[in-house]
Amino acid sequence: MIWKSKPTLEAINSIRKGTLVEHLDIQFIEIGEDYLIAKMPVDHKTLQPMGLLHGGASVALAETIGSVASTVVLENPFEKGVVGVEINANHLSAATEGSVYGKVTPIKVGRKLHVWNIEIYDDNNKKICISRLTTMILDKS
Repeated sequence: MIWKSKPTLEAINSIRKGTLVEHLDIQFIEIGEDYLIAKMPVDHKTLQPMGLLHGGASVALAETIGSVASTVVLENPFEKGVVGVEINANHLSAATEGSVYGKVTPIKVGRKLHVWNIEIYDDNNKKICISRLTTMILDKS
């Protein structure tokens, strides 16, 4: 398992209170050996005016799960901070209802930079978006 801080779903989901993550109702639902999965509803909070999942909501999901992955892969996450430095997204298909799921896996986990792959798919396992996130690890002191 690559996760150094031994995360639990309860602990990860508890940090969303009062944030965009809570507003968009992003919830972590699975922790694997080298991946995390989070779920986000496709509803009035995440749709754009044409009734499709907003691309920005997909990017918010991707950055959320990638940043959390960067945090829980650290030896001592309380001494470090994680910031996103670059994200890209390719929107492949539309979603109009149900939920979408983001799965984050590592591309490179270094001392100061992490690169993550995020695939977002719908309830029917159709790929909606592919994203790549680079995070930087900073000392909190």
